[in-house]
Amino acid sequence: MIKIELKIIIIASMLKVEVVLSPALLHLFDAKNKNVVVIDILRATSTICTAIHHGALAIKPVNNTDEALILKGSGYLTAAERDGHKLDGFDMGNSPFECMNGAVLNKKIALTTTNGTKCITAATIAGAANVLAGSFLNISAIAQFLIADKRDVVLFCAGWKDSVNLEDSLFAGALAQKISTKEAIECDSTLMVIDLYNRAKANIGQYLEQSSHYKRLSRLHHREDMEYCLKSDEMDIVVGLKSGEMVKLQVN
Repeated sequence: MIKIELKIIIIASMLKVEVVLSPALLHLFDAKNKNVVVIDILRATSTICTAIHHGALAIKPVNNTDEALILKGSGYLTAAERDGHKLDGFDMGNSPFECMNGAVLNKKIALTTTNGTKCITAATIAGAANVLAGSFLNISAIAQFLIADKRDVVLFCAGWKDSVNLEDSLFAGALAQKISTKEAIECDSTLMVIDLYNRAKANIGQYLEQSSHYKRLSRLHHREDMEYCLKSDEMDIVVGLKSGEMVKLQVN
């Protein structure tokens, strides 16, 4: 893959940035009319961004496998993952590498995963102005979009089955630091993840080796996926929800 060199100057703004560390905590936050970035670094939102970058027309997040299989009859590719495993009877699992080499070009994908896809639905129900897919792969493009849009931001970590996880928290810290200043932040979880990111940023992959999900996916032989998902600025796109599907947004 040819890495895209982004020539973007991002100036931290005075945006109000809040971080939801787990789906179980979303009800404590007001997401209405805000930009919500759903974060499932390993791997759903990274895979969604990769699929769009490699020519997929849209990814429709669905909450269960039955919904995905129904959409197969309408021409969608089907993708399903539970507990890190690809499910039998589906075209794809939840690996970004399944989206490369023309596999998803000009296709729509119905995707259901353990954590990430349900968070996209939850953000929509919460009344978000925009629901974006968060990934390190396009972090600078996301930051530029959020700063330009000027709405307050909720960074929504998918976690692992309602528990807090390390990789989503690290990304939230990285993105929060890009789009705002500590002086402007009045959310303790945002301050926490910024400090966490600064502790880990010298070698995020090594830092994550101690995490539960990294160990879980390593046992399932997904180390290559994880290394890819932790790369920064591989693509210059923003992916967001339109009419119930994740698509490439037109950015001015």
